[in-house]
Amino acid sequence: MPFFQRKYVWNRDDQWERLWQDISGKADSRVAGKPTTPHFLGATVVEPQLRTGLLGVDALHIIDGQQRLTTLQYVLAALAINLRSLSQGTLLTIVNGCLLNGNESTMTDPGMEVFKVWPTFRDREMYRLAMTAESLEDLRSRFPDSFTQGGSLRKIGIDHSPPLEAIWYFATEAEAWIKQEDESAKITHRAMALTESVLTDLHLVSISLGTKDDAQVIFETLNGHGAELHATDLIRNFVFMRADRENADPKLLYDNLWTPLEGDFWSEDQRRGRLVRPRLEWFMHSALQSETTEEIDVSRLYVAYKAFAGAGETAKPAKAQLEILNKLAGHYQQLISGIGAKPIARFGYRTRAWDASTTHSVALRIATSSMSAADQLSAFEAIESYLVRRSICGLTTKNYNNIFSSLLKKTAEEATITAAGIRSALASLEGDASRWPTDAEFLKEWVDGPAYYGRLDAQRIKAVLIALEIGMRPGQSEEQLPVNLEVLDVDHVLPTHWFEYWPLGDGSQATSTEAQEAYHAHLSGLPLTNRLGAIYEREAAKSTMGNLTLLHYGANRSLQHHAFPEKKAKFFEVSNLHLNRFLMVASDWNEAEIRGRAQKTFDVARKIWPGPSN
Repeated sequence: MPFFQRKYVWNRDDQWERLWQDISGKADSRVAGKPTTPHFLGATVVEPQLRTGLLGVDALHIIDGQQRLTTLQYVLAALAINLRSLSQGTLLTIVNGCLLNGNESTMTDPGMEVFKVWPTFRDREMYRLAMTAESLEDLRSRFPDSFTQGGSLRKIGIDHSPPLEAIWYFATEAEAWIKQEDESAKITHRAMALTESVLTDLHLVSISLGTKDDAQVIFETLNGHGAELHATDLIRNFVFMRADRENADPKLLYDNLWTPLEGDFWSEDQRRGRLVRPRLEWFMHSALQSETTEEIDVSRLYVAYKAFAGAGETAKPAKAQLEILNKLAGHYQQLISGIGAKPIARFGYRTRAWDASTTHSVALRIATSSMSAADQLSAFEAIESYLVRRSICGLTTKNYNNIFSSLLKKTAEEATITAAGIRSALASLEGDASRWPTDAEFLKEWVDGPAYYGRLDAQRIKAVLIALEIGMRPGQSEEQLPVNLEVLDVDHVLPTHWFEYWPLGDGSQATSTEAQEAYHAHLSGLPLTNRLGAIYEREAAKSTMGNLTLLHYGANRSLQHHAFPEKKAKFFEVSNLHLNRFLMVASDWNEAEIRGRAQKTFDVARKIWPGPSN
């Protein structure tokens, strides 16, 4: 079957058990002497391939129906194993005729043409091993990792090869069904009934395309609305059908340029808002937007791809399409993983906690531009600062799609992409929905804004604190890039529940009830007494940046809500972070100290995330 087809995905729970019930049900009727009616398995669409010489078998591409045709081959292989073990030579010859082509001397490629059905490139070696096994013991010896010491198929801890698992399932079910009777004559009769049920009671409708039929259009029509078919399946089909028409070497293209787009990384589901798609689809979405600089609806990804690939005189050859995708995929993988030597990897690592998916198309465009690595870093720094400052200042992310779509178009209008151009475009934005906060606004919200709980979640707070810690380390530091900071806890130095161990300035203890009273009075605009005012100020300070730090999980949990002297002693005992040096020299920890630390850390934050005028 064509290499552009999807891998085999049918399984025991969803398809094999139902198929076996249908087969064994027909066989039961035959054993009982009851009439049987055909069981319709659906339709297949095949495209005859031109044979240019006398040698070779007649070949057909399976355009639709590959899953059921492959499964039937597994059923026949399983049946052959049983017939061979029962010495049913006549029936075995008939079944083998449905599995294998004869007369290898007239084949151009016997290794491939010997099978009636041949899978896609990715499945072939396991298919060959399983399909040529003559017994269950053969399967055990060829796939030793899949079996227990007792010889049964492992149920946990391993993903079995689909050909092995399918043939094993059908073979063991068939063996149990045939041997329900002990007498030799009855076993022979049951073997005949089961063979007849497979070869005569299962019916398929086959549609054979003519030379003028467009296989691509038919494939789209049959599969375009299937729940299991992704846009990238259609895209792959489109690319390799074009490769066929161009007489390109499809296997070479597949092995070298498409295979890197397969695997767990690309098939893993990723959520964006309410949409869940395989990562490969999100990559295609970002890649197409980067290449076309047009906003693309992810639900119309395949249509957008066909427009990108072009037709007629503007058509991009299949190889050129794959080369573009391959190049972008390397950058995208570093962007998503945050691992790699390219500037885009650093950008991905530093923005993974933020709402950055809308920047991916711009990031790919920067990464594939002629900009130097230093200029790319500068451009990415501007985008990162834009995201972080807006989040800390409590500004909305709802307009990001339009903002970065416009930025993408702007890069296409200019002769070359520059870091200065990216920075200028972001700096020119106005209004709460778009603007890049200035130093003055950033400072105000850094010192007084409700960072934790109010605006940023734990992941984003941790990202900010990690960036601060790295930014605080001087060039002469023994460890400029500390490792494993992600495993640390975010700690409120002044605890969230401070009432028991942290008295107010006058030495009195406050209560959570008073804290709620102060909060509601503030919301209502009512005047606060001196006491409620002090409580409200304390409550407001506990979630600001000046009060937040990183600490080992165990140390953080052991301190809980204890008083500052105990916390300070623990910092001295366990912490090597620059973030905590300010705490170690403080004699007390109150609202004034919190603001003082916020001012000092802001000097670092302003350099890490420079503003529009920096």
